[in-house]
Amino acid sequence: MIRDDIAAAQIAAMKARDKGTVDATRLIQAAIKNRDIELRTATTMPDDNLMVTEVLGKMIKQRRESIDMFEKGGRPELAANEAAEVAVIERFLPTQMTEEEATAAIDAVATELGATSVKDMGRVMAAVKAAHAGKMDMARASALVKARLAG
Repeated sequence: MIRDDIAAAQIAAMKARDKGTVDATRLIQAAIKNRDIELRTATTMPDDNLMVTEVLGKMIKQRRESIDMFEKGGRPELAANEAAEVAVIERFLPTQMTEEEATAAIDAVATELGATSVKDMGRVMAAVKAAHAGKMDMARASALVKARLAG
Protein backbone atom coordinates (compact mmCIF):
# COMPACT_ATOMS: atom_id res chain seq x y z
CA MET A 1 0.00 0.00 0.00
CA ILE A 2 1.09 3.54 -0.65
CA ARG A 3 0.66 4.46 3.04
CA ASP A 4 3.24 1.84 3.99
CA ASP A 5 5.66 3.14 1.35
CA ILE A 6 5.31 6.67 2.74
CA ALA A 7 5.91 5.51 6.32
CA ALA A 8 8.95 3.47 5.27
CA ALA A 9 10.35 6.43 3.31
CA GLN A 10 9.87 8.68 6.32
CA ILE A 11 11.77 6.29 8.60
CA ALA A 12 14.58 5.94 6.04
CA ALA A 13 14.77 9.72 5.64
CA MET A 14 14.92 10.17 9.42
CA LYS A 15 17.79 7.68 9.65
CA ALA A 16 19.58 9.43 6.77
CA ARG A 17 18.90 12.85 8.34
CA ASP A 18 17.23 14.04 5.11
CA LYS A 19 15.24 16.97 6.49
CA GLY A 20 13.50 17.81 3.20
CA THR A 21 12.12 14.30 2.74
CA VAL A 22 11.13 14.01 6.41
CA ASP A 23 9.22 17.29 6.22
CA ALA A 24 7.50 16.34 2.96
CA THR A 25 6.47 12.89 4.21
CA ARG A 26 5.07 14.46 7.37
CA LEU A 27 2.99 16.83 5.23
CA ILE A 28 1.79 13.88 3.15
CA GLN A 29 0.79 11.89 6.22
CA ALA A 30 -1.02 14.89 7.70
CA ALA A 31 -3.00 15.40 4.49
CA ILE A 32 -3.92 11.70 4.38
CA LYS A 33 -5.00 11.80 8.04
CA ASN A 34 -7.19 14.84 7.30
CA ARG A 35 -8.80 12.95 4.42
CA ASP A 36 -9.37 9.94 6.69
CA ILE A 37 -11.17 12.20 9.16
CA GLU A 38 -13.32 13.67 6.36
CA LEU A 39 -14.29 10.16 5.23
CA ARG A 40 -15.41 8.97 8.67
CA THR A 41 -18.95 10.09 7.91
CA ALA A 42 -18.94 8.85 4.31
CA THR A 43 -21.42 6.15 3.39
CA THR A 44 -18.99 4.37 1.05
CA MET A 45 -15.26 4.13 1.58
CA PRO A 46 -13.07 4.49 -1.53
CA ASP A 47 -10.15 2.16 -2.17
CA ASP A 48 -7.31 3.22 0.13
CA ASN A 49 -4.65 3.52 -2.58
CA LEU A 50 -7.06 5.48 -4.76
CA MET A 51 -7.82 7.88 -1.91
CA VAL A 52 -4.11 8.36 -1.13
CA THR A 53 -3.40 8.93 -4.82
CA GLU A 54 -6.09 11.62 -4.96
CA VAL A 55 -4.59 13.35 -1.92
CA LEU A 56 -1.11 13.23 -3.44
CA GLY A 57 -2.41 14.59 -6.75
CA LYS A 58 -4.10 17.47 -4.97
CA MET A 59 -0.92 18.23 -3.03
CA ILE A 60 1.12 18.30 -6.24
CA LYS A 61 -1.38 20.60 -7.92
CA GLN A 62 -1.28 23.01 -4.96
CA ARG A 63 2.51 23.07 -4.97
CA ARG A 64 2.74 23.66 -8.70
CA GLU A 65 0.41 26.64 -8.32
CA SER A 66 2.62 27.91 -5.48
CA ILE A 67 5.74 27.47 -7.59
CA ASP A 68 4.16 29.55 -10.36
CA MET A 69 3.18 32.31 -7.92
CA PHE A 70 6.60 32.33 -6.21
CA GLU A 71 8.39 32.57 -9.56
CA LYS A 72 6.13 35.45 -10.65
CA GLY A 73 6.74 37.12 -7.29
CA GLY A 74 10.52 36.87 -7.59
CA ARG A 75 10.99 34.30 -4.81
CA PRO A 76 13.02 31.52 -6.46
CA GLU A 77 14.15 30.06 -3.10
CA LEU A 78 10.54 29.41 -2.08
CA ALA A 79 9.77 27.99 -5.52
CA ALA A 80 12.74 25.63 -5.12
CA ASN A 81 11.40 24.42 -1.75
CA GLU A 82 8.02 23.67 -3.30
CA ALA A 83 9.66 21.90 -6.26
CA ALA A 84 11.61 19.71 -3.83
CA GLU A 85 8.34 18.76 -2.10
CA VAL A 86 6.76 17.92 -5.46
CA ALA A 87 9.68 15.60 -6.23
CA VAL A 88 9.18 13.75 -2.93
CA ILE A 89 5.40 13.49 -3.39
CA GLU A 90 5.74 12.19 -6.96
CA ARG A 91 7.85 9.26 -5.71
CA PHE A 92 4.73 7.75 -4.15
CA LEU A 93 2.38 8.14 -7.10
CA PRO A 94 1.77 5.17 -9.38
CA THR A 95 3.38 5.36 -12.80
CA GLN A 96 1.25 7.49 -15.08
CA MET A 97 0.06 6.19 -18.45
CA THR A 98 1.79 7.52 -21.54
CA GLU A 99 -0.20 9.51 -24.09
CA GLU A 100 -0.49 6.45 -26.34
CA GLU A 101 -1.61 4.16 -23.51
CA ALA A 102 -4.18 6.71 -22.35
CA THR A 103 -5.54 7.13 -25.88
CA ALA A 104 -5.78 3.36 -26.33
CA ALA A 105 -7.57 2.95 -22.97
CA ILE A 106 -10.03 5.73 -23.81
CA ASP A 107 -10.69 4.24 -27.25
CA ALA A 108 -11.39 0.86 -25.65
CA VAL A 109 -13.82 2.35 -23.11
CA ALA A 110 -15.59 4.46 -25.75
CA THR A 111 -15.95 1.45 -28.05
CA GLU A 112 -17.20 -0.75 -25.22
CA LEU A 113 -19.85 1.83 -24.26
CA GLY A 114 -20.78 2.55 -27.89
CA ALA A 115 -20.04 6.26 -27.39
CA THR A 116 -20.23 8.21 -30.62
CA SER A 117 -20.81 11.86 -29.73
CA VAL A 118 -19.82 14.47 -27.17
CA LYS A 119 -23.18 13.79 -25.48
CA ASP A 120 -21.68 10.51 -24.24
CA MET A 121 -18.69 12.23 -22.63
CA GLY A 122 -20.02 11.92 -19.07
CA ARG A 123 -20.51 8.16 -19.34
CA VAL A 124 -17.09 7.67 -20.92
CA MET A 125 -15.33 9.83 -18.30
CA ALA A 126 -17.06 7.95 -15.48
CA ALA A 127 -15.93 4.63 -16.89
CA VAL A 128 -12.38 5.90 -17.53
CA LYS A 129 -12.13 7.25 -14.00
CA ALA A 130 -13.42 3.99 -12.51
CA ALA A 131 -10.99 1.89 -14.52
CA HIS A 132 -7.88 4.07 -14.60
CA ALA A 133 -7.99 6.49 -11.66
CA GLY A 134 -4.54 7.14 -10.30
CA LYS A 135 -2.84 5.97 -13.48
CA MET A 136 -4.15 8.74 -15.70
CA ASP A 137 -4.45 12.48 -15.20
CA MET A 138 -8.19 13.10 -15.46
CA ALA A 139 -7.79 16.61 -16.88
CA ARG A 140 -5.71 15.19 -19.72
CA ALA A 141 -8.13 12.28 -20.06
CA SER A 142 -11.03 14.72 -20.41
CA ALA A 143 -9.29 16.44 -23.33
CA LEU A 144 -8.54 13.09 -24.97
CA VAL A 145 -12.15 11.89 -24.55
CA LYS A 146 -13.47 15.13 -25.99
CA ALA A 147 -11.12 14.86 -28.98
CA ARG A 148 -12.10 11.20 -29.51
CA LEU A 149 -15.83 11.89 -29.40
CA ALA A 150 -15.73 15.12 -31.39
CA GLY A 151 -13.71 13.60 -34.21
